[in-house]
Amino acid sequence: MSILENLQAIIGDRAIACDAIEGDRRGGDFMTRGHAPLAVVYPTSTEELSKVMALCNEARQPVVPQGGLTGLSGGATPGSAGMVVVSMDRMRAIEEIDVDAQTITVQAGAVLQTVQEEADAAGMFFPLDLGGRGSAQVGGLISTNAGGNRVLRYGMMRDLVMGIEAVLPDGRIISSLNKMLKNNTGYDLKQLFVGAEGTLGVITRANLKLYPKPASTVTAFCGLPDYAAALAFLRRARSALGGTLSAFEAMWADFYELATQEARRPLEGRYPIYVLLDALGSDPDADAARFELMIASAIEAGEVEDAVIAQSTRETLDFWKIRELPAEFNRVFAPHIPFDVSTPTGSIGAFRDDVDARLKAAFPTLGAIYFGHIADANLHIGIQAAHGEDPAAVKSVVYDTVRDWNGSVSAEHGIGTEKRKYLGFSRSPDELGLMAAIKLALDPNGILNPGKVL
Repeated sequence: MSILENLQAIIGDRAIACDAIEGDRRGGDFMTRGHAPLAVVYPTSTEELSKVMALCNEARQPVVPQGGLTGLSGGATPGSAGMVVVSMDRMRAIEEIDVDAQTITVQAGAVLQTVQEEADAAGMFFPLDLGGRGSAQVGGLISTNAGGNRVLRYGMMRDLVMGIEAVLPDGRIISSLNKMLKNNTGYDLKQLFVGAEGTLGVITRANLKLYPKPASTVTAFCGLPDYAAALAFLRRARSALGGTLSAFEAMWADFYELATQEARRPLEGRYPIYVLLDALGSDPDADAARFELMIASAIEAGEVEDAVIAQSTRETLDFWKIRELPAEFNRVFAPHIPFDVSTPTGSIGAFRDDVDARLKAAFPTLGAIYFGHIADANLHIGIQAAHGEDPAAVKSVVYDTVRDWNGSVSAEHGIGTEKRKYLGFSRSPDELGLMAAIKLALDPNGILNPGKVL
């Protein structure tokens, strides 16, 4: 029998051959295109997936796990013809919310926005947030160690995962599900799968960390004279707001001008750099007063030249809509080449100037905009290559600069296929060798998401 017939013998009509429509949908993620898969499998349980993986491993059949297809690095893209896609679309259950343990247990196909809403309904808060919240699935978020807008306070996905259940390439089920904050029992096996981009196992369930729901949100949009002022403002905000400071987003002028072409401008003046910051607290009156005092002191010190504080939830959402412009890049800034890099926070301003100068010297007609989570040492670079610029040459300029600054070629979007050739710019040969050894130990036949990361 064919591989499709064998898969259908396990899960019936939830193993399907790819028609043209499904092949187009499953052949790429948000930014990259690959090949239409041979078949798509929709398991509904860990046990079904275990049987699927055991069959594919025995047949040496390559398998690509897919979640919400919101990735930007090709991590869920079939890299060649004849691959089988495992979709988690039918494993979306929210299984349990434990208020005492402050955890939520979900299947890997649960969508981020659903997790946020279910936590909220239980009086709790799941802090991870990003523009693809309505599509991104938990399994993919864990597999790419997603970051987003609140890393400053709550950490990346790695910091929010308490436990994981996964299926190994040979079908074995590994359960490291855990709701205990203290559990010091040898190797932390769940961390093998965080950031591994589906190359070591397919995540099926997870225990995620919850927090008490904030009682207040205070948000401001500020115009600043330069990056040095942004650093001083960040130090002031951290000192004055303490643990309530939840986001500190920087946008250079070109980003702001593009983002406000179709949105209301919070600030009418023109400034070299803009900062959007959030504080989440427990005392609405005291939090608002402390926030306003901090902004006023920053203006008095010359760190901030103008600022507006949101007076409603609607205004807060309007501020964040500007920062979430990247979701529209394929429409308003195409053809688009995205970069997601990091250098230490104190170096980002000078690094940005260096890479901008190198890009303009090599490609005078190139469009480049800069933004990011600078408190998390993360700079995003958006490139519009509208005049025939070679994407590979553009990438070489950016990643060469990252290497020269001892930075990371991927801050939060993962490696996938798009950054695989540049991984050695940020990792040593010994580190890459250890990664390869782990891959070989868990997937000796090389069937799981081949060609990704390594």
